[in-house]
Amino acid sequence: MEINQELPLGTLALRSADAALSPLDGQPTATELEAQVANAVQAIRLIATPTATWTAYAKALRYIGAWMQLRTGLALTLPVSVAHIQLFILDHFGHAERVTLPSGEMQLLLQQRMPAEIDAALVAAGYKAESGLHRMTTIDHRLSVLSWAHGEKGLESPCQDPGVRRLLADCRKIAKELGQAPHTKTAATQNGLDVMLATCDDSLEGRRDRALLLFGWSSGGRRRSEIAAAEVRDLEWMGADTAIFRMRRSKTGDSGPKPVKDEAAIALREWLAAAKITDGALFRRLWGPKVGERLSAHAIAAIVKRRAAQAGLPGDFAGHSLRRGFVTEAGLNDIPLAQTMAMTGHRLTKSVVRYSEVGDVLSSKASDLLKLGRKRK
Repeated sequence: MEINQELPLGTLALRSADAALSPLDGQPTATELEAQVANAVQAIRLIATPTATWTAYAKALRYIGAWMQLRTGLALTLPVSVAHIQLFILDHFGHAERVTLPSGEMQLLLQQRMPAEIDAALVAAGYKAESGLHRMTTIDHRLSVLSWAHGEKGLESPCQDPGVRRLLADCRKIAKELGQAPHTKTAATQNGLDVMLATCDDSLEGRRDRALLLFGWSSGGRRRSEIAAAEVRDLEWMGADTAIFRMRRSKTGDSGPKPVKDEAAIALREWLAAAKITDGALFRRLWGPKVGERLSAHAIAAIVKRRAAQAGLPGDFAGHSLRRGFVTEAGLNDIPLAQTMAMTGHRLTKSVVRYSEVGDVLSSKASDLLKLGRKRK
C-alpha cells in the first residue's frame, strides 16, 4: 500500500513567508489588492510565530492527511466530518476491553483497531516512528492542531462536537487507568539546582554552564528556546549584581521584564568577561578556549541533562527541568500564583498550576503530619 508523498492538504497547506508575501505595487484590482494584503498579513504571522510551532503543526496535519488518504481514500479537506474524527480517535487509541486473568483479576487492555496494512504503510512512509497505538497526549495534540486549522478558515471544529468530546473524555479516563499520565521532565528545584551548580568549576565551560543554569532558573524558569535566543542587548544592567532581561521573542509573546539578580547576575558577568562576549548571543558553543556560535535549544537541554547526571541526581532532566523547578519551588515557598506567572510568562493558569500544586502539596502542614506525630511522642 502506497501513500502519495505529495499529499495535497488544500487549504491546510502551510506556506513559507517568502511564498506568502506579495509586494503591494502597481495598480491592482480590488480583488487582487485584497489577496495581496491577505498574503502579506499571513507572512507577518508566519514570521512572528516560532518555526518550531509551524513545524509541529505541519507534521500533525501531514500525518492526519496520510491517515485519511489510506483509511478512507479521501484527501484531507475542511471541514472534516465528525465521523472521521471519531474514526481517527478509535484507530489510534484502540479498542478497550476488560479481560479476566487466570487469577480471577480483571485487567484493562487496549487492542489495535487500525488495519495492520495501513499502520505498516504509515510507518514505511515515515509518518509514524513505529507501529502500534498512540498515547492519548499525541491524539490530543493532533486534534488540537486540526481544530486550529478549522478556526483559521472560520469553520466550526468537529472536535467540539458533543459526541467527540465525550469519546475523548472516556479515552482519557481509560488512558489514566492504564498509567498513561503525561510525561514530564524532572523538576530542578533549589536543592537540585545547587547540586548541579557544584559540578561547574572555574573553567570556561564551567563558568558558561553555571551562568546558563542560574540565568535560566532565576529569571523565571526560561524555556530552552528563550535561553538560546537571549542576547547581550536584551540585558539592562542596573548595577554589578542586578540586571533586567527582556525577551524579544518567546512562545507566548511575553516581553515583561525578568530579573537577573545576585548570584545569577554575578555568574553571568563572569562568563561574559571570561568569554570576551560584548554583543550577540549570551551562551555559545565552546571548543576548548575557543568561543563559537550560539548554543541551540537542543544543546542547552543537553547541558542541563549532563550537569544533572554529573551531580548524580535521579530522574529525567532536560531543558524544561529549569522551568518546572522554578514553578515547583515557588509553590514550596507559597509565592502567589500571579507573581509566579508574571515571572514565567504563562498565559493560562492551568498550565502553571500543574507544577505549582506539587510545591503547594509538599509545603503544606498536612504533608508533615507523620513527622509532627513522631515529635509529639
